[in-house]
Amino acid sequence: MPSITRLSLSDFRNYRDALVEPGPGFVLLSGPNGAGKTNILEAVSLLTPGRGLRQVPISEMARSDGAGGFALAARLESATELGTGTSPTAPDRRQVRINGAAASVNSLSEWLSVLWLTPAMDRLFTDSAGSRRRFLDRLTLAVEPGHATHAARYEAAMRARNKLLAEPDSADPAWLAALESGMAEHGAALADARARTVEALTAAMSSLPDDDFPSSSLSLAGWEGGDLAAQLKTNRGRDAAAGRATAGPHRQDLDVTHVAKAQPASRGSTGEQKALLLGIVLAHADLVAERRGQRPIVLLDEVAAHLDPDRRAALFVRLEGQGQTWMTATEADLFGAIGPAASRFHVQEGRVIPA
Repeated sequence: MPSITRLSLSDFRNYRDALVEPGPGFVLLSGPNGAGKTNILEAVSLLTPGRGLRQVPISEMARSDGAGGFALAARLESATELGTGTSPTAPDRRQVRINGAAASVNSLSEWLSVLWLTPAMDRLFTDSAGSRRRFLDRLTLAVEPGHATHAARYEAAMRARNKLLAEPDSADPAWLAALESGMAEHGAALADARARTVEALTAAMSSLPDDDFPSSSLSLAGWEGGDLAAQLKTNRGRDAAAGRATAGPHRQDLDVTHVAKAQPASRGSTGEQKALLLGIVLAHADLVAERRGQRPIVLLDEVAAHLDPDRRAALFVRLEGQGQTWMTATEADLFGAIGPAASRFHVQEGRVIPA
């Protein structure tokens, strides 16, 4: 089970510098609002491809009164060293180093899987299709590391096509066709990987007890597939008018159904939606462990405070001995049911202090 044994932050968010040296199980961060607990979780989430758990531009992560860049470094229990950050001269360009050598951002997914749940995700089932699609892509990336590369290449080809369609008089038809072929190739890989993840996760949840975290059935909606290259060619005029591609996997959505109640997750109460979402994350962690032979790191931001005592206790039982789980709360007492082997830290005004 991969876990982080050392995490250091420099000029990241509200931290001038910080060092966290956790154990392999629960990593518990408590402290007042605004102290920087979520920033620690965000740092861990940046050890994988993407923008991290807040989904904001990389340039916004450097300390406001710092030099303009930031650095994060982590040591895994395997002694692998992962690092990422930006420089003051290129605050929008994310750099990655693995064992001291320069590497691509997408290569991080080969070393570590990280799943997270934040308060902002409580609205997932009633939020936009884009939010659910990003959630699904994070789940897919954890079991299929190549998903990030296909997503990046698909997005790059789509942006280039949109730019060409905006200038029809100067557009090269051969280049346009090549971009559409690239979108079709990588789009098919994206859609297929998502479909495999949805099928596998639904099957995994069907075998779990319908307890405090009820089972869900997942399915894909929106774009239904087919010959994307032909669809893009046919839609050129419409897409030029719309300023975007109107067909493709970037139009997909994730439908979630509460199995026991046979109703869309979006119709459930706030508590039910939270429990359904936790059920998906917990089942997905098991799926990652099965597929990759190693458990993911799980980040739960302020989750304990929003669960009733029974569900909170059930959550701790489900997570016990299941790899490294980082959790935050304003009150350390919320973690009282977790055993003494946990790594406990108090976060106060940009400082992380062993508790």
